[in-house]
Amino acid sequence: MQKIIFSICLLTLLAGFSKAQTEYNQWSIETSAGFNKAMAPFTPGYYSPTLNIGHLDVGTRYMFNEKFGVKGDIGFGQFREAKGISPEFRTNYLRFSGQGVANLGKIMNWHSFSNKFGLLFHAGSGFSRIDYKTSRLGDIRPDYVYNIISGFTGQIKLTERLALTGDVTMVINGRQTLNLDGNEYNSPVITIFPINPYVHATGTWWTGTLGLNFYLGKKETHADWYIAPEKYATKEELASEIGQIKDMLKDSDGDGIPDYLDKEPNTPADARVDSSGRTVDSDGDGIPDHLDKCPFVPGPASNEGCPIDEVKEVDYFKKAINEGYVNVYFAFDSANPLGYSASATNYVANFLKKNPEVKVEIKGFADELGPENYNIKLSERRAKGVYQILISSGIDPSRLSYKGYGEDTSVEKSSADARQLARRVSFEVK
Repeated sequence: MQKIIFSICLLTLLAGFSKAQTEYNQWSIETSAGFNKAMAPFTPGYYSPTLNIGHLDVGTRYMFNEKFGVKGDIGFGQFREAKGISPEFRTNYLRFSGQGVANLGKIMNWHSFSNKFGLLFHAGSGFSRIDYKTSRLGDIRPDYVYNIISGFTGQIKLTERLALTGDVTMVINGRQTLNLDGNEYNSPVITIFPINPYVHATGTWWTGTLGLNFYLGKKETHADWYIAPEKYATKEELASEIGQIKDMLKDSDGDGIPDYLDKEPNTPADARVDSSGRTVDSDGDGIPDHLDKCPFVPGPASNEGCPIDEVKEVDYFKKAINEGYVNVYFAFDSANPLGYSASATNYVANFLKKNPEVKVEIKGFADELGPENYNIKLSERRAKGVYQILISSGIDPSRLSYKGYGEDTSVEKSSADARQLARRVSFEVK
């Protein structure tokens, strides 16, 4: 009856906290199995093994928030003798406890470097039934003791619904009548067998187990692993931030590069510029592309940038493309081309129309920020977007192919300007 009443009271207490609306799950079921070690007291000549297989534990935990919660659990097992050095004994135990829980991993901000490992501290009290099966004192009734319990539980997150745990717990029994082997009274004074002096002392034992946490609930993750988003800014803070952003995004010369990034803020409106707003001269003949009639073929200014001698335009175009002079650039985590680089797509489209025998591969790249798998997919979306732009301009799809190559590791990862150059689509003439 005591066990039933305790369980009902515990579940009723925990259920009272379940009404709070949160962004994470709060309930979990915990199971574990492993070793126990009976420490003291023992009758002289009796010993327990250092690691005695024989403990099981099951419980329910409820987290008020990401850092603190409560749990109720039941543990049971058997103490036995150390083989070869101790007389035989068998002592069964059944333990009930209610405990407070602190998520030390969250308190110490472990999620700042990894959200796969956790550490819980738990402590509380309860009561136990100890049944001495092999006592030489005769038919001894079981001990009913109170206990103080505490321990640490390490966690490894396997999925959003499951975690592997390793636990070490210390238990101190109060008002224990017999030694843990059940063969003498647990008394600080000498007793006359078989008279029970009705004096009691403490008993100490610990457990070490491996187990699983099963997370319950409809939310995406549990409180153990939930990371709260940044707090909302005030209206004043938002207004200030928006004002700063507007100032930063001013583009005085209309080349698609905001003034705070533009290193040449007075370029003509039709000029082709690079990611820093500087006029591009693709063929290096000293004539910027917007004034050059042959932007990929070097030639004198007297001939408007075109060579005087007859040359094969396709060879110059292929050289310019394949050596990376023509690129479409993108903002961080975006698959939409930046305005200033859209002319690169027009150059490619115009050339393909003039040279119907040429085929082009569209190659997407990303910078090194973010997960590698995500960057592979992002680079492919960028390449596919340019592919669709060329098709919409009238290019036959059979002349085009596209592929995402993921991260461009050839640039300096710590440089914002270098990372911008990595966020691009390049072309390769086949």
